[in-house]
Amino acid sequence: FAGGNRVPAPARFVILSKPLPSSDARPAALHAGDAPASAWVRRFVPLFRSCGTVLDLAAGGGRHSVLLAAAGLQVEAVDRDPVALATLQGIGGVKVTAADLEAGAWPFAGRLFDGIVVTNYLWRPLLAVLAASLSPGGLLIYETFRIGNERFGRPSNPEFLLRQGELLDFARAAALEVIAFESGQVELPRLAVVERICARCPGGDEAPAPLSGTLDPRVAA
Repeated sequence: FAGGNRVPAPARFVILSKPLPSSDARPAALHAGDAPASAWVRRFVPLFRSCGTVLDLAAGGGRHSVLLAAAGLQVEAVDRDPVALATLQGIGGVKVTAADLEAGAWPFAGRLFDGIVVTNYLWRPLLAVLAASLSPGGLLIYETFRIGNERFGRPSNPEFLLRQGELLDFARAAALEVIAFESGQVELPRLAVVERICARCPGGDEAPAPLSGTLDPRVAA
Protein backbone atom coordinates (compact mmCIF):
# COMPACT_ATOMS: atom_id res chain seq x y z
CA PHE A 1 0.00 0.00 0.00
CA ALA A 2 1.24 3.51 -0.87
CA GLY A 3 4.23 2.21 -2.75
CA GLY A 4 5.16 -0.30 -0.09
CA ASN A 5 5.98 2.32 2.53
CA ARG A 6 5.38 1.30 6.10
CA VAL A 7 4.10 3.52 8.88
CA PRO A 8 6.58 3.71 11.78
CA ALA A 9 5.22 2.12 14.95
CA PRO A 10 4.88 5.35 16.99
CA ALA A 11 2.90 7.16 14.33
CA ARG A 12 -0.57 8.20 15.42
CA PHE A 13 -1.47 10.44 12.48
CA VAL A 14 -1.16 8.91 9.04
CA ILE A 15 -1.75 10.99 5.94
CA LEU A 16 -1.96 9.26 2.60
CA SER A 17 -3.27 12.32 0.80
CA LYS A 18 -2.91 16.08 0.94
CA PRO A 19 -4.24 17.32 4.32
CA LEU A 20 -7.56 19.13 4.33
CA PRO A 21 -9.69 20.76 6.99
CA SER A 22 -12.11 18.38 8.61
CA SER A 23 -15.81 18.44 7.83
CA ASP A 24 -18.38 19.42 10.36
CA ALA A 25 -19.09 18.37 13.91
CA ARG A 26 -21.70 16.12 15.50
CA PRO A 27 -24.34 14.80 13.02
CA ALA A 28 -27.43 16.02 14.82
CA ALA A 29 -26.03 19.53 15.06
CA LEU A 30 -24.53 19.88 11.62
CA HIS A 31 -26.86 18.21 9.18
CA ALA A 32 -28.86 21.39 8.73
CA GLY A 33 -29.49 22.27 5.13
CA ASP A 34 -27.44 25.47 5.35
CA ALA A 35 -24.36 23.83 6.94
CA PRO A 36 -21.30 23.80 4.69
CA ALA A 37 -20.49 20.62 2.84
CA SER A 38 -17.47 18.65 3.97
CA ALA A 39 -14.22 19.61 2.26
CA TRP A 40 -13.38 15.89 2.04
CA VAL A 41 -16.60 15.19 0.15
CA ARG A 42 -16.18 18.21 -2.12
CA ARG A 43 -12.68 17.09 -2.99
CA PHE A 44 -13.80 13.77 -4.46
CA VAL A 45 -17.14 14.68 -6.07
CA PRO A 46 -15.44 15.02 -9.50
CA LEU A 47 -14.55 11.30 -9.33
CA PHE A 48 -18.18 10.18 -9.36
CA ARG A 49 -19.42 8.64 -12.60
CA SER A 50 -21.11 11.32 -14.70
CA CYS A 51 -24.89 11.39 -14.11
CA GLY A 52 -24.51 8.48 -11.70
CA THR A 53 -26.77 7.65 -8.75
CA VAL A 54 -25.31 8.44 -5.35
CA LEU A 55 -26.64 7.47 -1.93
CA ASP A 56 -26.38 10.14 0.77
CA LEU A 57 -26.57 8.06 3.94
CA ALA A 58 -27.85 9.70 7.14
CA ALA A 59 -28.37 12.78 4.99
CA GLY A 60 -30.07 14.96 7.59
CA GLY A 61 -30.92 18.33 6.04
CA GLY A 62 -29.08 17.38 2.90
CA ARG A 63 -25.96 19.55 2.70
CA HIS A 64 -24.27 16.84 0.62
CA SER A 65 -27.38 15.92 -1.34
CA VAL A 66 -27.55 19.50 -2.59
CA LEU A 67 -23.86 19.46 -3.48
CA LEU A 68 -24.16 16.16 -5.36
CA ALA A 69 -27.30 17.19 -7.24
CA ALA A 70 -25.62 20.44 -8.29
CA ALA A 71 -22.85 18.30 -9.79
CA GLY A 72 -25.40 16.60 -12.05
CA LEU A 73 -25.75 13.40 -10.02
CA GLN A 74 -28.96 11.60 -9.14
CA VAL A 75 -29.20 11.51 -5.36
CA GLU A 76 -30.98 9.17 -2.98
CA ALA A 77 -31.05 10.87 0.42
CA VAL A 78 -31.95 8.65 3.38
CA ASP A 79 -32.35 9.64 7.02
CA ARG A 80 -34.59 8.66 9.92
CA ASP A 81 -35.75 12.27 10.37
CA PRO A 82 -38.51 13.15 7.87
CA VAL A 83 -38.57 16.75 9.08
CA ALA A 84 -34.91 17.21 8.17
CA LEU A 85 -35.47 15.53 4.80
CA ALA A 86 -38.34 17.90 4.07
CA THR A 87 -35.79 20.62 3.33
CA LEU A 88 -34.86 18.64 0.20
CA GLN A 89 -38.36 18.53 -1.25
CA GLY A 90 -38.49 20.14 -4.67
CA ILE A 91 -34.73 19.99 -5.31
CA GLY A 92 -34.14 18.54 -8.75
CA GLY A 93 -32.26 15.26 -8.87
CA VAL A 94 -32.88 14.40 -5.21
CA LYS A 95 -35.18 11.62 -3.99
CA VAL A 96 -35.73 11.28 -0.24
CA THR A 97 -36.40 8.18 1.86
CA ALA A 98 -37.25 8.30 5.57
CA ALA A 99 -35.98 5.11 7.23
CA ASP A 100 -34.43 4.01 10.51
CA LEU A 101 -31.13 2.58 9.34
CA GLU A 102 -30.40 0.98 12.70
CA ALA A 103 -33.72 -0.64 13.57
CA GLY A 104 -35.40 -1.33 10.25
CA ALA A 105 -34.64 -3.33 7.14
CA TRP A 106 -32.14 -1.94 4.62
CA PRO A 107 -34.37 0.21 2.40
CA PHE A 108 -32.29 -0.33 -0.75
CA ALA A 109 -32.10 -4.11 -0.88
CA GLY A 110 -31.03 -5.32 -4.31
CA ARG A 111 -29.90 -1.86 -5.47
CA LEU A 112 -26.40 -0.78 -6.45
CA PHE A 113 -25.11 2.78 -6.38
CA ASP A 114 -22.42 4.58 -8.35
CA GLY A 115 -21.43 6.28 -5.13
CA ILE A 116 -22.14 6.41 -1.41
CA VAL A 117 -21.43 9.37 0.89
CA VAL A 118 -21.38 9.07 4.68
CA THR A 119 -20.29 11.78 7.10
CA ASN A 120 -20.50 12.10 10.88
CA TYR A 121 -22.33 8.80 11.22
CA LEU A 122 -21.29 5.33 12.33
CA TRP A 123 -23.38 2.18 12.56
CA ARG A 124 -20.96 -0.70 12.15
CA PRO A 125 -23.51 -3.32 11.02
CA LEU A 126 -24.02 -1.23 7.86
CA LEU A 127 -20.39 -1.20 6.74
CA ALA A 128 -20.56 -4.51 4.88
CA VAL A 129 -23.93 -3.51 3.42
CA LEU A 130 -22.43 -0.31 2.03
CA ALA A 131 -19.56 -2.15 0.37
CA ALA A 132 -22.01 -4.61 -1.17
CA SER A 133 -24.18 -1.74 -2.42
CA LEU A 134 -21.50 -0.23 -4.65
CA SER A 135 -21.70 -0.92 -8.36
CA PRO A 136 -18.45 -1.91 -10.13
CA GLY A 137 -16.38 1.26 -10.22
CA GLY A 138 -18.59 2.86 -7.56
CA LEU A 139 -17.04 5.31 -5.10
CA LEU A 140 -17.34 5.39 -1.31
CA ILE A 141 -16.59 8.63 0.55
CA TYR A 142 -16.70 8.16 4.31
CA GLU A 143 -15.73 10.58 7.07
CA THR A 144 -16.52 10.47 10.76
CA PHE A 145 -15.07 10.75 14.25
CA ARG A 146 -12.38 8.50 15.69
CA ILE A 147 -11.23 7.37 19.13
CA GLY A 148 -9.52 10.36 20.72
CA ASN A 149 -12.33 12.75 19.89
CA GLU A 150 -13.69 12.30 23.42
CA ARG A 151 -10.95 14.71 24.56
CA PHE A 152 -12.67 17.51 22.67
CA GLY A 153 -16.37 16.81 23.17
CA ARG A 154 -19.07 14.84 21.45
CA PRO A 155 -19.31 12.22 20.19
CA SER A 156 -17.48 10.52 23.06
CA ASN A 157 -19.20 7.13 23.21
CA PRO A 158 -16.81 4.50 21.76
CA GLU A 159 -19.75 2.91 19.96
CA PHE A 160 -19.88 5.97 17.73
CA LEU A 161 -16.14 6.45 17.33
CA LEU A 162 -13.98 4.64 14.81
CA ARG A 163 -10.93 2.77 16.01
CA GLN A 164 -7.69 4.05 14.55
CA GLY A 165 -7.35 2.64 11.04
CA GLU A 166 -10.82 1.06 11.12
CA LEU A 167 -11.94 2.55 7.81
CA LEU A 168 -8.73 1.41 6.13
CA ASP A 169 -9.14 -2.10 7.53
CA PHE A 170 -12.75 -2.15 6.38
CA ALA A 171 -11.85 -1.06 2.86
CA ARG A 172 -9.14 -3.68 2.56
CA ALA A 173 -11.40 -6.43 3.90
CA ALA A 174 -14.07 -5.42 1.38
CA ALA A 175 -11.47 -5.43 -1.43
CA LEU A 176 -12.05 -1.75 -2.17
CA GLU A 177 -9.33 0.22 -3.93
CA VAL A 178 -8.18 3.00 -1.61
CA ILE A 179 -7.76 6.38 -3.27
CA ALA A 180 -7.08 8.46 -0.16
CA PHE A 181 -7.12 8.02 3.60
CA GLU A 182 -6.57 10.30 6.58
CA SER A 183 -6.73 9.67 10.31
CA GLY A 184 -5.83 12.09 13.08
CA GLN A 185 -6.46 15.36 14.87
CA VAL A 186 -7.76 18.40 13.01
CA GLU A 187 -8.25 21.99 14.13
CA LEU A 188 -10.98 23.24 11.80
CA PRO A 189 -13.84 23.90 12.12
CA ARG A 190 -13.05 22.83 15.69
CA LEU A 191 -10.63 20.53 17.44
CA ALA A 192 -11.62 16.95 16.68
CA VAL A 193 -10.16 13.54 15.87
CA VAL A 194 -11.46 12.15 12.60
CA GLU A 195 -10.89 9.41 10.09
CA ARG A 196 -11.85 9.58 6.42
CA ILE A 197 -11.47 7.54 3.30
CA CYS A 198 -12.23 7.60 -0.40
CA ALA A 199 -12.28 4.14 -1.99
CA ARG A 200 -13.56 2.54 -5.17
CA CYS A 201 -15.23 -0.78 -5.84
CA PRO A 202 -13.14 -2.74 -8.36
CA GLY A 203 -14.44 -3.05 -11.90
CA GLY A 204 -16.21 -0.63 -14.19
CA ASP A 205 -14.64 1.47 -16.89
CA GLU A 206 -12.82 3.93 -14.66
CA ALA A 207 -9.40 3.22 -13.19
CA PRO A 208 -8.87 4.34 -9.58
CA ALA A 209 -7.09 7.65 -9.14
CA PRO A 210 -3.60 7.34 -7.63
CA LEU A 211 -2.90 8.37 -4.07
CA SER A 212 -1.85 12.00 -3.93
CA GLY A 213 1.12 13.17 -1.91
CA THR A 214 3.41 10.90 0.05
CA LEU A 215 3.17 8.89 3.22
CA ASP A 216 3.62 11.46 5.97
CA PRO A 217 3.36 9.88 9.42
CA ARG A 218 3.13 12.28 12.34
CA VAL A 219 3.21 11.65 16.05
CA ALA A 220 0.27 12.93 18.07
CA ALA A 221 0.00 13.02 21.82
